[in-house]
Amino acid sequence: MVEPFIVGALRRGRSVEQFLGPVGSPERPGVRYTEVRTARTSYEVYVHAFEDVGHEGFVDLDVFPPFDQETEEEDFGQLLGTAEDPQDALVLAEKLTGAVRGRWVNQGVVQDEYGDFVRAGRPSGMSAGGWLWPGLRTGS
Repeated sequence: MVEPFIVGALRRGRSVEQFLGPVGSPERPGVRYTEVRTARTSYEVYVHAFEDVGHEGFVDLDVFPPFDQETEEEDFGQLLGTAEDPQDALVLAEKLTGAVRGRWVNQGVVQDEYGDFVRAGRPSGMSAGGWLWPGLRTGS
């Protein structure tokens, strides 16, 4: 999504999300994504981490078990911060999670991106699209 559409979605009360790729280890694989959502008077930045239990026919991240089994907050993600302006929330999400401005998608589309990740063989170094996962970028 381009920035005007991202900001427009947030101002209409819609969340935007971004798939951030793999976490964990080969013995205990997980995946994560970030979300910016509208709150009453602000915009909240969340990160969600799940066990990577999917396959090509099962990409519904919302029903995957949380990566951190001891954290009850995983049902809704971990709140990383808030901002009063949608652009500031995007900057905060990008700073805290390594998200990239040009890769935000509408709510729910992140599951399609997870499906692409699975079909590409779960690449650990970079996405099928050729960008480095956030944890691998310099300075992330």
